[in-house]
Amino acid sequence: MDNEQTTDYAIKLDIFEGPLDLLLYLIKKNEIDIYNIPIALVTEQYLEYLKIIKELNLDLAGEYLVMASTLIHIKSRLLLPPPEEPEEEEEDPRAELVRQLLEHKTFKEAAENLGSRPLLERDVFTRAAILPEEMKEPAGEEELVEASVFELIEAFHRIVSQMDKKELMEIDLEKLSLTDIINEIMDRLTVTKNLNFEDLLGGRNDRRRIIYTFLALLELIKLRMVKAYQTSIFGVIRIFPAVE
Repeated sequence: MDNEQTTDYAIKLDIFEGPLDLLLYLIKKNEIDIYNIPIALVTEQYLEYLKIIKELNLDLAGEYLVMASTLIHIKSRLLLPPPEEPEEEEEDPRAELVRQLLEHKTFKEAAENLGSRPLLERDVFTRAAILPEEMKEPAGEEELVEASVFELIEAFHRIVSQMDKKELMEIDLEKLSLTDIINEIMDRLTVTKNLNFEDLLGGRNDRRRIIYTFLALLELIKLRMVKAYQTSIFGVIRIFPAVE
């Protein structure tokens, strides 16, 4: 993205997810066996995500860069030819990473199960939003799943990539306020009850406004004012108020 199109507003990404979450997302997206990770593919995609995150001016925690170095190191070790006469069998360079991923996955699933339970005082002032009937899955079909920040980033990048090159070069001189855009999104949700992610971003005329709209959405998710759901894994993303 052009420097003139970036924003000085930064959201700390590790509030949402960490580097192990990104790796688990890539493993799930590519339908990879976690015990046999193709490091070259995962490293390439991981670095591509970091590039997109940097272009968005999101504040990357140092752990993301440490993980990038780890992946590159593992990749380089796997590229080395095996010794002709190994004294003892070497451990797979990916083994420690796999252990970390499995442990993180276990704790994450446990946290999600606990998070689904109503807790005293946590839910005193708010009530979970009720999904409209048209978004509820028929009996026997896959339930709605909450979209991760990485799925939102990927959907955002897809929208921007499809924009006309002429539009990308236009400089929007309108003074943008993140607060105004946040209020605009909440006003629209008050009327429509839910918003299609692509309609929310894709209807914009220039990249700078799209970036601010996306950052406003991330801020609302961070503040737990809205939630993003998909009708299926990697399916259409819709935005709902987090409280009724």
